Amino acid sequence: MTETWQQAGFGIYVHWPFCAAKCPYCDFNSHVLARVDHARFRAAYLAELRHWAERTPGRVVSSVFFGGGTPSLMDPDVTGAILEEIRSLWTVANDLEVTLEANPTSSEAGRFAAFVEAGVNRFSVGLQALDDDSLRRLGRLHSAAEGRRAYDMARAACERVSFDLIYARQDQTVAQWQDELEGALSMGPDHLSLYQLTIEEGTAFWDRARRGGLRGLPDEDRAVALWDVTQELSAAAGLPRYEVSNHARPGQESRHNLIYWRGGDWLGIGPGAHGRVGQGPARLASANHRAPGAWLDAAERSGTGSQSEEVLPRAEIVDEYVMMGLRRIEGISRARLTALGGTVDETSVARLVDAGMVAVVGDRIRATDAGTLLLNTVIAELGVS
Repeated sequence: MTETWQQAGFGIYVHWPFCAAKCPYCDFNSHVLARVDHARFRAAYLAELRHWAERTPGRVVSSVFFGGGTPSLMDPDVTGAILEEIRSLWTVANDLEVTLEANPTSSEAGRFAAFVEAGVNRFSVGLQALDDDSLRRLGRLHSAAEGRRAYDMARAACERVSFDLIYARQDQTVAQWQDELEGALSMGPDHLSLYQLTIEEGTAFWDRARRGGLRGLPDEDRAVALWDVTQELSAAAGLPRYEVSNHARPGQESRHNLIYWRGGDWLGIGPGAHGRVGQGPARLASANHRAPGAWLDAAERSGTGSQSEEVLPRAEIVDEYVMMGLRRIEGISRARLTALGGTVDETSVARLVDAGMVAVVGDRIRATDAGTLLLNTVIAELGVS
């Protein structure tokens, strides 16, 4: 599996776990802490990078992604030190993509230039909604005006800027989402992440829903109508879907996320980060301690905050490739699937083609728009083994 990174890229994910507040819909590994020792975390991140560099010699880093949490709360000097260390440990691509997720509160927006100076060349801004009432219900700390201002400041500092919106919110009509999305598209983005609100176990929204206090969520028909509007407006604006929830102008796709969806290799650095790395004939899945303190102690003690490492069985490698690959508009490659040790049942493929759920183009099998809405069913019926 050591050639996996050559097939689909090699990236480094750096998790900054701290937020100013915990959003009620968020199930990511994020924590609210009054004070963070940036110097200690900086040293621990560098130690974990060195640990993995010894195990991944000769690779070329094509992307670095600072996720969270809220990485825009990170000291830009820490960001710069991490990027400097990466450049010293590996060869990096000439067009290295360095993304940092940012929340658009006023106190953070003015730091965009400092992050660019540190080496960031792409921002992903968490706007989430463009009206104040929706932002309040989503537990966001910024206003719609602050969000737009932060986006403008990010664009002034950096050429590549994406932003996120959440739709299928409480009481949101199709007409309201159409107006909101048209407003978002009028801002001239090159990349948009448009997520349907999902109620994840372990979140405040999950608890509220169990108590019957989360009313107004869309039924299946309205959810499909919201999806259809999303696809139509985005495509008409020149940002077609290239993955279930991601839209971009050609050439502006997130290179880092494509590594995940294409089955490449990535390191997971920081609290709660996960990685997938080819090691000889095997593919290794790593998972770090989720609690920031536990990860920090382990990284300081042994050079890594890893909690577990597992050699993935062939069936799981194949399943991951299919599940992630069919999220993309380009689908999966039969040749790549074969190289990973998998096959598809051709009778099942033909049946799904007849049903309009998948399309076959040359070597590739891709989910249609109809199939994407029923992706779990399509994957189950594809007959991958």
